[in-house]
Amino acid sequence: MPDTTTTGDERFLLVTDRAAKRISDLIAAEGSDGTMLRVTISGGGCSGFQYGFELDDRQNDDDLVFEHNGVKVLVDETSMDLVKGAELDYIEELIGSYFALRNPNASSTCGCGTSFSI
Repeated sequence: MPDTTTTGDERFLLVTDRAAKRISDLIAAEGSDGTMLRVTISGGGCSGFQYGFELDDRQNDDDLVFEHNGVKVLVDETSMDLVKGAELDYIEELIGSYFALRNPNASSTCGCGTSFSI
């Protein structure tokens, strides 16, 4: 069962065990303690908004921090409004491996799952 950290205003992000393990593996490969996974939302993609995932070693003042199994995931305030209550997972399939958000706020998603609309 994924852990979550709530921020007191009911905005949260669930991080699965698979996602935490993959983040941990990526950080170990980078060889940099203090690195976190940043989740961002930007305009674009085929459905209006698109997800972004990148490693970051800096926490900004407007970041919310979610931790599971010793890894931290950062989401900025603006992006959090679009992904509150979502679950971050790591998917491994024959066609490839990727981070995925199961976003209860999305009214539709594109076929590849990297963009969504509200």
